[in-house]
Amino acid sequence: MYLEKAQNRIIDFIRDETGKAGVDGAVVGISGGIDSALTATLAVKALGKDRVLGIHMPEINLTAATDSDDARTLADWLGIEYRTIDISGIISAFMAAVPGSESADRLTRGNLKARTRMSLLYFHANQLNRMVVGTGNKTEILLGYYTKYGDGGVDLEPIGGLYKTEVWEISKRLGIPESLIIKKPSAGLWAGQTDEAELGISYVKVDEVLRMLEGGSEPEKILSKIGISAEQLNSVTGRIKRNEHKRKAPPVLEMF
Repeated sequence: MYLEKAQNRIIDFIRDETGKAGVDGAVVGISGGIDSALTATLAVKALGKDRVLGIHMPEINLTAATDSDDARTLADWLGIEYRTIDISGIISAFMAAVPGSESADRLTRGNLKARTRMSLLYFHANQLNRMVVGTGNKTEILLGYYTKYGDGGVDLEPIGGLYKTEVWEISKRLGIPESLIIKKPSAGLWAGQTDEAELGISYVKVDEVLRMLEGGSEPEKILSKIGISAEQLNSVTGRIKRNEHKRKAPPVLEMF
């Protein structure tokens, strides 16, 4: 009952926010993962398939072929307009134009890719008078597990109130293709990257931790009930604190 109610509220939210903004529809970045799949599906239910554009932005020789296949499968299943834009040329041109860019670390390069994708989504949104609809879930937002002004640069976050485990459950209810539901979550920013390996804890466990933290539970109770290590708990709470700036508007100095 809760998940059905949440699903309907999200559909109303998308419809209401795009209506208030007076735009003609939505642009959604489709990665081949479950978050973007659910977001695009709910956007279609809210606005209709003719008002949702899906854009897949792979990087040649890095993006897995299965991700591109799954992105296309989703678009075909939804019946939406779909475009593929290879970002490798844009990244190469950027790196060639910046002195010393060859020394950039993996995270810096990964964030550049996320921000390049954001720019492409907004280019199309501006061109078509649409809104960029984000695909971030509650787990990622609380942890700050996204790129500021990258995948975090959007007009609205419809599934931002859903934990990752709830994203999976609603996706099953809606009949989203199984290949997207069962695959390991990954931001796809470098070869072999997976979310859970980088976080050092499964999404099932981290969602349990976040729920208990929201409920005011003490660390000792969380450790005993969930069965994780103190190191894993400290990693979760550290991410929440360290990435607080991502969840807020930029500070403004109030003058006299």
